[in-house]
Amino acid sequence: MYEYELHQIRSAELRRQAANERLAREAVRGARAARREQARLDTEGEVHTKRPHKHLFARAS
Repeated sequence: MYEYELHQIRSAELRRQAANERLAREAVRGARAARREQARLDTEGEVHTKRPHKHLFARAS
């Protein structure tokens, strides 16, 4: 009987640990998706170069 109770305790402990790990993965996944979405919104329509604009054609005088 003692071994069965130890097995039940260990089984419950493993279930709790697995649930916590799933919750942590879900939080990381959600944070990553939020950062990706924010980056998409921030960079939409922006140019990310610090170089001056290079004209393709020479200016007419």
